[in-house]
Amino acid sequence: MTSFDTTPQLNVWRALLALAVVFVMLATSGWTALHSHRAASPLQASRSAWEHGSIAGERLPDPDSAPDRLARFFTTLDAQQLARLAHRYPLAVGNMNGAPVTLRYKANRLALQHERKVERKRMHDNRLSSLGHHDAGRRMHRYEALLHKGRKILAFDPNGSGRVAEVFGNLDKADRVSVVVPGVDTDLLTFQRTYKKYSAPVGMASSLYRAERAADRGARTAVIAWADYTAPSGLGIDAATAMRAEDGAVRLNALVRALPGNTEVALYCHSYGSVLCGVAASSLPSRVSDIAVAGSPGMRTGKAANLHTTARVWAMRDADDWIKDVPYMEVGGLGHGADPVSQGFGARVLSADGAKGHAGYFEPGTESLRNFAEIGIGAYRAVQCVHDDDACRTGLSAGASV
Repeated sequence: MTSFDTTPQLNVWRALLALAVVFVMLATSGWTALHSHRAASPLQASRSAWEHGSIAGERLPDPDSAPDRLARFFTTLDAQQLARLAHRYPLAVGNMNGAPVTLRYKANRLALQHERKVERKRMHDNRLSSLGHHDAGRRMHRYEALLHKGRKILAFDPNGSGRVAEVFGNLDKADRVSVVVPGVDTDLLTFQRTYKKYSAPVGMASSLYRAERAADRGARTAVIAWADYTAPSGLGIDAATAMRAEDGAVRLNALVRALPGNTEVALYCHSYGSVLCGVAASSLPSRVSDIAVAGSPGMRTGKAANLHTTARVWAMRDADDWIKDVPYMEVGGLGHGADPVSQGFGARVLSADGAKGHAGYFEPGTESLRNFAEIGIGAYRAVQCVHDDDACRTGLSAGASV
């Protein structure tokens, strides 16, 4: 979630909570229904081609098959056949849970190269306005950045505002995996920033990965910058409801279940990302050992116990984070429930010293980042809790309150 000037944004948020009731009623009664017929997106087209394709005379499996079934299918293919599938169906393979991660990296690189050519052509298309040319240029430069040597793109969808996920570390050999789940205003163009770099998914994940490595040089960890869901745009109606979180929860669950091996997984959920993690919690597999939220507007529940997860639930909030003034409530689907750092919620409350506001939890040198890193490597006794409670630090039992 992007850092904002506090007062006007809070006023907008409160106004939207009231106005959203009207819009929800209109939408559910059909007054705002729109019917349109759109062409298939690039990803849909690639998946459709896969569904009609074959390899070695055999039909390809349903791309929506369980990840373990798809994984078994890929193990039956040789290197040449795998490369052929990546070249024929780059977006389908690049986003396929169950495909080997190295094959997904290769397929997404091919898809990015293609989309870069598309945007370069659009930059000089006389039918587009100057604004259209500018947008094409921004997207083209983003694709070029994602194509830099060594980057490992686990998911990529150019449609609309775009979705993307990137891996730091060796996902195949990791003993523990951390997944950064960002909040509003996250899309292809905001996936990485030069200014305030640690407020964007790439900066968050790369910072966490370095901090985990610094905490234990021998730890085999991997971190995923996961912007592979359609996040709300700004503090509008979508941000005040769980609609985007519900769709994202399905995608997050699919990602976690498809990760290679039996590694433990920790989720780091920032701002609206914590709403998503709260919605997903009960459906996530037991390999999710920890759910840590920062700058949370709520997790769609009144208590951590109601998340129905075996994962340890951690929460932190910086004293200067404007999110503390957002109404912690849920009425008719609007708002996101209780404050996760409140005593009654029952999360383990972590120190966020040094975070400096809503967007600074992953800044190097902060207590918030150090705490995240210790959780990521499983060093629970090293975390610093707000109340310095031993039950918090040890992390002996999942779901226990502070």
